[in-house]
Amino acid sequence: MARLNLLEETRFEKLPVTVFKNPKEASINVAHRIANIIRAKQESNLLAVLGLATGATPVGVYAELVRLHKEEGLSFRNVVTFNLDEYYPMQPTAAQSYVSFMNEQLFDLIDIDKANVHIPDGTLKLEDIPAFCLAYEQKIGEFGGLDIQILGIGRTGHIGFNEPGSAPNSGTRLVTLDDLTRRDAARDFGGKSFVPTKAITMGIGTIFKAKEIILMAWNTKKASIIKKAVEGEISSEVPATYLQLSDHVEFILDEDAASLLTRFDTPWLVKDCIWTEALTRKAVIWLANTLSKPILKLTEDDFNNNGMAQLALEKGPVYNINIHIFNKLQHTITGWPGGKPNADDTQRPERAEPAQKRVVIFSPHPDDDVISMGGTFIRLVDQKHDVHVAYQTSGNTAVWDDDVLRFVEFNIDFAEKMGLGNPELKEMYQRMREFIDAKKPNQVDTPEIQTVKGLIRKGEAIAGARYCGLEDDHIHFMALPFYESGKSQKNPVTEADVILTMELLQKIKPEQIFAAGDFEDPHGTHIVCFNIIIEALRRLKQTESWVNDCWLWMYRGAWLEFEPHEIEMAVPLSPQEVERKKFAIFKHQSQKDRAVFPGDDAREFWKRAEDRNRETAQAYDDLGLANYEAMEAFVRYKF
Repeated sequence: MARLNLLEETRFEKLPVTVFKNPKEASINVAHRIANIIRAKQESNLLAVLGLATGATPVGVYAELVRLHKEEGLSFRNVVTFNLDEYYPMQPTAAQSYVSFMNEQLFDLIDIDKANVHIPDGTLKLEDIPAFCLAYEQKIGEFGGLDIQILGIGRTGHIGFNEPGSAPNSGTRLVTLDDLTRRDAARDFGGKSFVPTKAITMGIGTIFKAKEIILMAWNTKKASIIKKAVEGEISSEVPATYLQLSDHVEFILDEDAASLLTRFDTPWLVKDCIWTEALTRKAVIWLANTLSKPILKLTEDDFNNNGMAQLALEKGPVYNINIHIFNKLQHTITGWPGGKPNADDTQRPERAEPAQKRVVIFSPHPDDDVISMGGTFIRLVDQKHDVHVAYQTSGNTAVWDDDVLRFVEFNIDFAEKMGLGNPELKEMYQRMREFIDAKKPNQVDTPEIQTVKGLIRKGEAIAGARYCGLEDDHIHFMALPFYESGKSQKNPVTEADVILTMELLQKIKPEQIFAAGDFEDPHGTHIVCFNIIIEALRRLKQTESWVNDCWLWMYRGAWLEFEPHEIEMAVPLSPQEVERKKFAIFKHQSQKDRAVFPGDDAREFWKRAEDRNRETAQAYDDLGLANYEAMEAFVRYKF
């Protein structure tokens, strides 16, 4: 019976899928499966032949394999490896090469014989590549084929570098990289223009010959392509769908990557549900959007014909369900994000008391505050709350080099106009020019250049916060140490990051905190900054009574927006307030027109924010609620 239930629940899925709570648990599982293969081969005095992948996805797997080697004696002396791919052209010593990646993550940390390591050669002459690829295939065959192949998945649906259009019987070959793949790699290369346009990759046909195939994916960025790969039709447009044809493949996912699969996203379509308040709200909004109807016009037939008969039966009549969800949504809308004084707050998202709250807006970068919640920021100040803004990082890696020269040139010219001779500044400027002229992609800036870039972002943040109405003593620059590496790859979080955050919170003792809950940023800074805040609050809660009366609201906007069923506070903006928010964003001139790390979205940050805020308002309107110009959305985080 349990097996039948599972089959019903996964009937949309066309291949086996196992879901773990988080990437760590999933990575440990995969690592132990690889270890079991190695040990079984050792017992038979045979070689274990592993197909390995690169990128962020398998890092946890390699870390666990290293731990098993160092702490539990797992030997790799009987292991032969073949990597999926390599950029072309690419020197093996380059920081971005997959040779460097594999050495740093695995090979230099275990006892593998380097003669047993095989990675496509990115230094070959173009005319030598076909012969190399044929030899690569033959060598895999000589070792008896791959015992296991681990894969990640790109957002184009590529496996290895088999981009859309790849054939299911393709072999190892030179390929041209999709533009999205190159954009995703831009951060590692210091810009998309420096990412190679080609790569050497194992083919889909080669991958298929492996005795076992495991595809891994973590986080919500991969959720949409995972849904296509698992539930979609087989298509060359999504090469990972070819894996549906294999009898020995398994997808290993974390909860975020699996979140759009039918059994998790719309479970009422595949099984009986426990109809919690949150699930009921999600289902009713989904139904309204699916049928393009306002909530109050949904009928019993609508429920019955779309997998929600159980909800109608248990919680009905249907009109009462509609009224309940409509009212819940209505109560998320407030023009008083800090709480409305002297008002009944039982149906409002924020408390009425205290009437004037101490508020901290945490901004991971020096512009996230105004991009994501600039209208609410201005509203809080206008409504006389004691608002502070805390910029958690300097943002100094996201400034163009020519802006540095322009600002230093201004200082030189200013000093001369004012009769202030400064030969040291001129010498420093010359050193900067020489460095920038010879700078290599992703090369770490000199300390002087990093300082200037940080000061540019700081000046812009001050201008933006002042425009929102803050006094200078309410503007805080934290410069958390984890960020200050000068590289796109940041340092690990340390105690210093948490202590700095605790000290600021102890100083202000806020009743309300706003923090970035937008974890899709391409540099990964938002989630790191958010976790630092949570750890600081967790510690303070043990000794500080004010923490118990402090509410934490998450905002989004720079990279994506909350869905209507998630929103707990929606702050409507008038046309005039939309304009004020836009002008606050304009203060961040170094991020306007063309940001260093724009992500996938080609729109400028002010345009993204404006469009998303209007889309949120439109979503409320479509559901039958009031029609506003724009809305900023928030979700409360209970810590």
